[in-house]
Amino acid sequence: MAHVFQYGSNTSTARLNSNDRLRGDARPLGAAYTQEDFDLAFDVWSDGNHCATADIVSGNGRKIWGVLYEIPDYLIARETSGNRKSLDAIEGRRYRRTPIALNHPDGTPVLDNSITYVVIESERRHDIQTSLDYCGHIISGLRQYSGVVPNQYIDYAKARMIANNPGLRSDILAL
Repeated sequence: MAHVFQYGSNTSTARLNSNDRLRGDARPLGAAYTQEDFDLAFDVWSDGNHCATADIVSGNGRKIWGVLYEIPDYLIARETSGNRKSLDAIEGRRYRRTPIALNHPDGTPVLDNSITYVVIESERRHDIQTSLDYCGHIISGLRQYSGVVPNQYIDYAKARMIANNPGLRSDILAL
């Protein structure tokens, strides 16, 4: 089983486990956050979502919260998923799979090797905007862990969404 950290719309367990994605095979292990600092960005175009989608960019920023899932190994790569949709396919060709160091909410390190998906640098764009629907999946996914994911982080995520698409300000603040 692979341990996969999701920080974008797949923080929503309902979305990741929907019939057009992993069909119930992603088991949520709980909230987790990155050991390194990143910026949450909306800098890659998603043909499937029809908007800019989430990325974590190393450097300044802060710890990024998300959801850690256990996913069957065969559902990670296109080559092994058979007639099922793989996580690589769900994430899309503009993302690459990479190891990531995580902590549990209590600050202890996640000892199992974990992976996540980040945008391929040449695919990053700054002239695109995210959508309310996409942002709603992120916030609802984080709110699944209300009392665990800090409200300050949810406020940060909303601020990053608004910075990307100021026209959504009132709708995002209402999420």
